[in-house]
Amino acid sequence: MTSLFSADPAVLVLEDGTRHVGRAYGAHGTTLGEVVFATGMTGYQETLTDPSYAGQIVLQTAPHIGNTGMNGEDPESRRIWVSGYIVRDPSRVVSNWRADESLDDALVNDGVVGISGIDTRAVTRHIRSAGSMRGGIFSGEAAGIDAEEQLRLVREAPEMAGQNLSAQVSVAAAEVTPAKGERIGNLAVLDLGVKQATVDNLADRGFDVHVLPQDVTIDDIRAIEPVAVFYSNGPGDPAASGDHVELLRGVLDDGLPFFGICFGNQLLGRALGLGTYKLPFGHRGINQPVLDKQTGRVEITAHNHGFAVDAPLDGSFESPNGYGKVEVSHVGLNDQVVEGLRALDIPAFSVQYHPEAAAGPHDANYLFDRFRDLVVATLETKKNA
Repeated sequence: MTSLFSADPAVLVLEDGTRHVGRAYGAHGTTLGEVVFATGMTGYQETLTDPSYAGQIVLQTAPHIGNTGMNGEDPESRRIWVSGYIVRDPSRVVSNWRADESLDDALVNDGVVGISGIDTRAVTRHIRSAGSMRGGIFSGEAAGIDAEEQLRLVREAPEMAGQNLSAQVSVAAAEVTPAKGERIGNLAVLDLGVKQATVDNLADRGFDVHVLPQDVTIDDIRAIEPVAVFYSNGPGDPAASGDHVELLRGVLDDGLPFFGICFGNQLLGRALGLGTYKLPFGHRGINQPVLDKQTGRVEITAHNHGFAVDAPLDGSFESPNGYGKVEVSHVGLNDQVVEGLRALDIPAFSVQYHPEAAAGPHDANYLFDRFRDLVVATLETKKNA
């Protein structure tokens, strides 16, 4: 196990010139990205391996991180995706029987540059006031780079707005997970950064889950004869994903049932003709309260998004792109952000959060059942037509 308390220096530099000096953690070197904070007190392995965090330097607001180590059962994808990692106090020891390695070792093995020993509360409060911004972690020898040069590198890094990162995180070829229990049919999942827990939940509902590369065409989707289509979570700006929006319009035109989560919710919004915008500091964590307007129930949900759909919260409205009436189905209670959409005249809905919610909470897991029921009902209607 590598030393969790490296004497090597590290510095976090934000694009507004703010600097925080700490200790090197994980791999040494330089990394750049959008600095964001995640409020979960547990589940850091799932956070690190969530492809939605590609291009981002993640700060954990919980002060003590790493005590359960890393294991081979809980990763949500094939690697750690965060561009960098910020923690206050790394655990001195790994004390969980399921652990295969320390968090520090995992960061080193995947080349993730981190920093520890800084006032993460101060950084979080700064981002809440000023908004998410570009930043860089410079550790080891890179910490000695001239401060003005470090700031120049940070300011030359690309902003998250305008970035299409789907190709970086998507599978290169189709992968199929067989259905469990009574089979419903083939489900086309567009991999924009899908998590393994999502695939497992869909297979548990009776779908043969075909995880498809992000650059497939509508003909590629039709070729597997799907009973429905699913758009996953993922990183990047939905306004930069015009091809995925056009693909989704083809799906909706074919009358296929559709369910989208997170990035998929934003893309459904754009396919329906709505706009999207960047949030000041986003929603990231496993403790976000959301109102399900259909049931009146408040759910505690897992989020990871920096963009949102622009739509009226009350009543229904006509889709600007001609898909009939639409309503906002879920609303975030912290800031009244759109957290879900439901089409009333076509079989399509989406939510802005993560119903698979590894490592919790599971309040929203019912949405996979809602999707299964929608698909079954659509199939029955077509059969009797």
